[in-house]
Amino acid sequence: MAHIAIPIPMMPGKQDIEIEVTINGKRQELHYRVELFYWEDCNIPTIDRVDCIRQMLAGYDQDWTLYYIGSPTEQFVPITFVKREDLAKQRRLLVEGA
Repeated sequence: MAHIAIPIPMMPGKQDIEIEVTINGKRQELHYRVELFYWEDCNIPTIDRVDCIRQMLAGYDQDWTLYYIGSPTEQFVPITFVKREDLAKQRRLLVEGA
């Protein structure tokens, strides 16, 4: 699948992003959410940041699925989610385009 990079300013909290694209005349809407997860919010004492991310994502909204984990900083890690229904839509488009 091809990718388009869109810079998103790093702001605290959730950033809901709606993208509307037209590919070969077919219009599609995709919904993403970028959220900053702060290491200090990790509820389990660990030095393993993977365990921390796993714990922070365990109770996340089930309408959204993990899409991309960005480059972590010393304070936070940016994580991108996509609506579950949109991920299924992307997979269908990929199969149809093949």
